[in-house]
Amino acid sequence: MAQALILAGLATASAMLTGCGNQGETDPAALVGDPNFKPDYLGIETILLDGDLVDFRVAMKGARNKDDVSNYARCAAAQYALIRGAGFARHVRTNIAESGGVWRGDAVYTISTALPDGLRTIDAEVTVRDCGAQGIPTV
Repeated sequence: MAQALILAGLATASAMLTGCGNQGETDPAALVGDPNFKPDYLGIETILLDGDLVDFRVAMKGARNKDDVSNYARCAAAQYALIRGAGFARHVRTNIAESGGVWRGDAVYTISTALPDGLRTIDAEVTVRDCGAQGIPTV
């Protein structure tokens, strides 16, 4: 009985910790095998704002929710970081809107060669690999 309670507690703690790193963004690995998800990625626009601050504007159809749009922008940021010789990015903010079936995301990231401070950082190489496995295009 006590062992079952301990295992249940560990499972609950594990489930709670799993969501801590993404701060509201869906883990792309959780999307594997969803046969109903058939997005149409419409493109990525990259705008250098200042030094290491970059704005990524993405558009897509068929998104299930805002997380799909955020993941698309995150993939763009990761690939951009690699193109620029940086290994990391830190999420600053994302605005998302949907109109007429087209979802648009406007996400700002800082790009850096060293792991930046903050909770919403991404390892560009790992993220690009995960995006490829999910079929999410990058820059």
